[in-house]
Amino acid sequence: QVQLVESGGGLVQAGVSLRLSCAASGRTFSSYAMGWFRQAPGKEREFVSAINWSGDNKYYADSVKGRFTISRDNAKNTVYLQMNSLKPEDTAVYYCAADKTTAQAMSVMPPDYWGQGTQVTVSS
Repeated sequence: QVQLVESGGGLVQAGVSLRLSCAASGRTFSSYAMGWFRQAPGKEREFVSAINWSGDNKYYADSVKGRFTISRDNAKNTVYLQMNSLKPEDTAVYYCAADKTTAQAMSVMPPDYWGQGTQVTVSS
């Protein structure tokens, strides 16, 4: 089992950058694919990005491709989401997720483990 704690959210203006972090507990972090999802007010939770256990396979939603970058540091049990050129439509609660699967599978199937979420608000 793995526990996830997100940090780095906040209120920012459109066009700036923000980096989210997700710290995971457990000794088997490196065996998990990690991902980020988000849920905007009144909308369903949606996939944002995922990365496989080694970090060499990454997937992105079309809405964030070219602006967001996912990475991981297995030595620190941490996954990151670098968000550049933020837009008001990126406003949402961002959730970190983990599963013993592939990054590609995580983009289409709900992961097993979730963090509590961190709020990102982008003003225009």
